[in-house]
Amino acid sequence: MASYLSRYRRRILCFCSPCILLLPVYIYVSVVLCYVMKHGASGVPGARVVHSVLPRHFIASGLKRSRDLAPHPEKSFWRSELESGALWNIIQYTTDSQYNPILRPHLAANSSSVPYTAETSRRTGGGCFPNYEINQTMPDFADLPVQMKNFVTTMHCRDYPLIIDPLEVCHPQSKQWAPTLLIAIKTQTANFENRQAIRETWGRSGKIKTLSGRQRLVRTVFLLGKSEDLDIEEKLLLEGEKYGDIIQWDFMDTFFNLTLKDVLFWDWFSRRCPHALFIFKGDDDVFVRTPAVLDYLLEVKANGSFSNGSRQENIMERFVMGDVIHNAVPIRAKLANLAGFAKYYIPESFYKGLYPSYPGGGGVVYSGSLAHRLLEVSQRVHLFPIDDVYLGMCLQRLGVYPIHQPAFLTFGFPKDEPKEPCAYHTILLVHKRSPEEMFQLWFETLTPSPECRNAPLRVKPRPD
Repeated sequence: MASYLSRYRRRILCFCSPCILLLPVYIYVSVVLCYVMKHGASGVPGARVVHSVLPRHFIASGLKRSRDLAPHPEKSFWRSELESGALWNIIQYTTDSQYNPILRPHLAANSSSVPYTAETSRRTGGGCFPNYEINQTMPDFADLPVQMKNFVTTMHCRDYPLIIDPLEVCHPQSKQWAPTLLIAIKTQTANFENRQAIRETWGRSGKIKTLSGRQRLVRTVFLLGKSEDLDIEEKLLLEGEKYGDIIQWDFMDTFFNLTLKDVLFWDWFSRRCPHALFIFKGDDDVFVRTPAVLDYLLEVKANGSFSNGSRQENIMERFVMGDVIHNAVPIRAKLANLAGFAKYYIPESFYKGLYPSYPGGGGVVYSGSLAHRLLEVSQRVHLFPIDDVYLGMCLQRLGVYPIHQPAFLTFGFPKDEPKEPCAYHTILLVHKRSPEEMFQLWFETLTPSPECRNAPLRVKPRPD
């Protein structure tokens, strides 16, 4: 009996041993199959990865969190519909979609075929007329302030003829005689005293001596629309003939039309003064330490390029500097108050969202190279009623981030800051100065006292 059991025990062991040895293999294969079914084959060593065929424009289905896989976005890469019903957002969303290189890949290969779609002008016989039908797209149109109504009905118009076009500011064909700095001042026809103060102080045209003793060419122009006062308009014509620095276009000079001065000036610059190295654009009530600004800009040009990750970029292609404002929100208050916010009123039916970062419109400096790029991209950015915000919108689409310069005081000195003896020797620009104050500050900063001669530029940032 014992011999019989021993014989069968050997047979059982011979039969079961392979099964026991194959059991770990079976378990491993089962685990691998479960993992592949759940996560795919990419994480399995030695497994053959089979990629599924994706559509041309892939949209992730949803968020997946795994230590083995990168998280997918919760929403699609490109919104198929716009959530906002604001008029400007709808118009600009359509334009951005038409210029998107992912949605329209042929644009990158043939940029010359890109259609102009900033907004079709209603033209008859070369003119551009108000579009009163647009009030049907804004439910609160009847309740809007007059300046907002005027802007909305004419915001498709951006081509206005020149009334006064100075021809002797620059030599368009000569880089040798190009100005280092072209000063472009936003002004109105009645502000003759401001223009004259600028011409005789910080904005004088010609060879200007920098603080370091170098001579550099500066040219100044004044940007204007037209007014309803025919007497003042006649005086402006005489002023233009005398000084040769007036640029006037055939549109009404209102606050919401300041954006037109930007896009039309960029066009004028590209034709009349295309080789200027830098441009200063500001209001006619600012004071600028031009010699110090020239020294600063010459140092920027000398640096030439800056590092951006693994490559060097030409700083002149991207240079823009000013008092940069971040995370600004549209003013929704209709009525005027002590801060004067009413003139910046933007209804929610027209625009929703935060404003992009932008340099304050009181004074901004950018390179001539960037100005040419701004002209091009502005054809794809719908007009916005606030000019410095519009500049920020154009910069955003160029991927250019403005440099904050603490020495640009577009809001003046902080009220709670004690005035130091050399305060005006530490700034490059200060806003809200009368013609009399411009003369006073010009002579004070032109010949600084010994204690202020080497005063460093202001570095204290403006609190946001």
